Amino acid sequence: MAPSVPAPPVPLSKVGRAAHDVGLAGLLGGNLFGRIAMHPSVTEISDPAERGKVVNAAWRRYGAINSVSLAAVATGWIGARLRESANAQLSADERRLAYAKDVLVGLVAATGLATAAEGMRFARMAPDGAVPLTDGDHAAPAASEPARRSKRRVNVLSTANLVSEVALVAVNSALAQEGFRRPPARRLIPRFGRL
Repeated sequence: MAPSVPAPPVPLSKVGRAAHDVGLAGLLGGNLFGRIAMHPSVTEISDPAERGKVVNAAWRRYGAINSVSLAAVATGWIGARLRESANAQLSADERRLAYAKDVLVGLVAATGLATAAEGMRFARMAPDGAVPLTDGDHAAPAASEPARRSKRRVNVLSTANLVSEVALVAVNSALAQEGFRRPPARRLIPRFGRL
């Protein structure tokens, strides 16, 4: 039998959960802001190269927030899975949701890192990131063919990332709700009750 991981102090668990949730907000909020607000708004800039410069500079700056957010989500969930959200502590419904969350945390990480890598590659295709753009989502006809292909890859990856983030937020909420619905006595003895 493997030794069990000791439970962290309650204040540390609270900080970890808060960091995890703030990380989710940072990831999803940034993605939505970029797609819904920033990308369409850069059409107000008349020069297509300047649009690219602004969009790439903004994403480069937000990259630090995305990195910290992703680290908070991943480490918060891994820490919880070692103790509070270990399978032995969960009901059958909670275990199914935890497995879904395991997959989604991995998908958010993989699609987020892939989007960041392709986005950085795209930004390096012109000095100061000034790849000509029609709007924040589309390379302008004046952009090179490799830049247009790269921008299409960024769009596909970021869409996959957005879908994964929304699904992760939904599963995270469902998992929390399941825990709230369990009577306190059944939380102490998870093997009994609804398995």
